[in-house]
Amino acid sequence: MSIVALGFLASLATGLATGVGALPAFFFRRVSLRTMDMLLGGAAGVMLAATSFSLIVPGIEIGDQLWPGWGVAFIVVGIAIGAIFLDRADKMLPHEHFIAGHEGPASRLRKIWLFIIAITIHNFPEGLAVGVGFGSGNMSSAISLAIGIGLQNMPEGLAVAFPLIGEGYSRSRAIGIATLTGLVEPVGGLLGVGAVTLFKPVLPLGLAFAAGAMLFVISDEIIPETHARGFSRIATFGVIVGFIIMMALDNLLG
Repeated sequence: MSIVALGFLASLATGLATGVGALPAFFFRRVSLRTMDMLLGGAAGVMLAATSFSLIVPGIEIGDQLWPGWGVAFIVVGIAIGAIFLDRADKMLPHEHFIAGHEGPASRLRKIWLFIIAITIHNFPEGLAVGVGFGSGNMSSAISLAIGIGLQNMPEGLAVAFPLIGEGYSRSRAIGIATLTGLVEPVGGLLGVGAVTLFKPVLPLGLAFAAGAMLFVISDEIIPETHARGFSRIATFGVIVGFIIMMALDNLLG
């Protein structure tokens, strides 16, 4: 199977993990805010470790191979571009968060579509990261990255489904919408793996771009939401546990 196909399928699997994570909504109408913040904190920790060990570190190594002594410089530029890209998308696209409320320009779209746009902005860089990871050719690192992002997508599926049920949506529709929000990831995965496969010199920048975009999501979206409801300490320990799990996974598979 080609690298492009592997990258696409892996990012598709990570996207579908969002729907898998939403399945408990079939059996429960809600989960405690404390538990949700702990799980989302764990997701942030997984993303942070994946960014560090599966994107930035190999990006520096590959950059130094291509441009000896300049690997870090290219990674710095790529991280900055990724973060700025997410910042611009966040400001230019109207979207809705259940806690933070409306962001971006005014829109007449229904609230649910604004919420879906918010999740799409969030999930795209994750799919991109998986695709770029497979495009690097380092299968062990790419697989650990895909597993980590799939794991962190699961609590996000819950975070989508339960509020939708609270808004009056049926359980099946809420889970369906949660699943659909993850399907932007294979789009990002295909773009990422295709770009770095066709143009190998952009691989370090691709890894760094994905890292910068994910860092933006962690700091601007996930962690602030886990600290907004009075459970910041348990969310912080969730971040630490998630970081440890992903760090161990990356090293065990590496």
